[in-house]
Amino acid sequence: MRAVLCREYGPYHDIGVVDVAPPTGPLAPGEVLIDVAAAGVGFANVLAVAGKHQNSPPVPFIPGTEVAGIVRQVAADVDRLQAGQRVAASMPQGAFAQQAVALADNIFDIPDNLDFPAATNFPTLYATAYGCLVWQAHMQPGETLLVHGAGGGSGLAAVDVGKALGATVIATAGDDEKLAAARNAGADHLINYRDEEFRQGVLDLTDGRGADVIFDPVGGEVFDQSLRCIAPEGRIFPIGFAGGTIPQIPANILLVKNISVHGVYWGYYGGWARQPRTDANIARLQDAMEQLFEWQAEGKLHPLVHGTYDLSDVSDALDVITERRAIGKVVLTTGS
Repeated sequence: MRAVLCREYGPYHDIGVVDVAPPTGPLAPGEVLIDVAAAGVGFANVLAVAGKHQNSPPVPFIPGTEVAGIVRQVAADVDRLQAGQRVAASMPQGAFAQQAVALADNIFDIPDNLDFPAATNFPTLYATAYGCLVWQAHMQPGETLLVHGAGGGSGLAAVDVGKALGATVIATAGDDEKLAAARNAGADHLINYRDEEFRQGVLDLTDGRGADVIFDPVGGEVFDQSLRCIAPEGRIFPIGFAGGTIPQIPANILLVKNISVHGVYWGYYGGWARQPRTDANIARLQDAMEQLFEWQAEGKLHPLVHGTYDLSDVSDALDVITERRAIGKVVLTTGS
């Protein structure tokens, strides 16, 4: 089968498509074999290929953590899924291939009206937004949500989930085209941070109070400014560092503003972090995806695809991510 192979850690331009043997032999308990139609691309893939991700697999490996496709085979102990189902799944590696193996607990039946490229938004992007805003932020209707990087896949997912929860959403991005995508997803207020300082804009929009919840996939200076436009008892979520700098958090600001900072790493819930997975986490993951697909069926979510690329064009797809040109989800297709 065709697959993207990382033979050694380094620049992602060094990886490419090769022919490898498809998964063979009996599936281990809990495993499912999927014919991959589409695979999601994200900044975590860049880090994994460079050996800089917290869960970079040993080389050689097939990158990719999000797929959508059709179930080909299930292990004997799997009764929730069956061959022929249209599904989306998350996994620690192996998505950039024509076939991939995932744990049944991380696989979700997708609605018939959701195509495979759009479905790749759900296993980690929408799931992370849900985990942030529902499980940890306990977002309430009428609260103000500030979303950074609002034109990218993670940011747009947060805008969508925030609006589904009844929040007033302020979206920031670096150009008007990205902000237009956030507006189409339902954002109430837009701030182009290249034209104005978002800190003051947020304070002006909230009568000086600040945002109750901040969703930050950027980090660096963006995070530093966010600490200065968050409301008392606010909650801030650093979910990535696309800006390239990991911020240092001044504890005195947490103290004087009574605010909290929460980390959300989806690998913990997906079972490939270093913590043991619990039945409770598995159950609430399934409940979260059920709610997300219900919102999608109701038209409350707007999974956007920036573009699709063949597996052989993986470097071009990752360029879109690293150059911060993506508006929505970047997707690889397999030709399966």
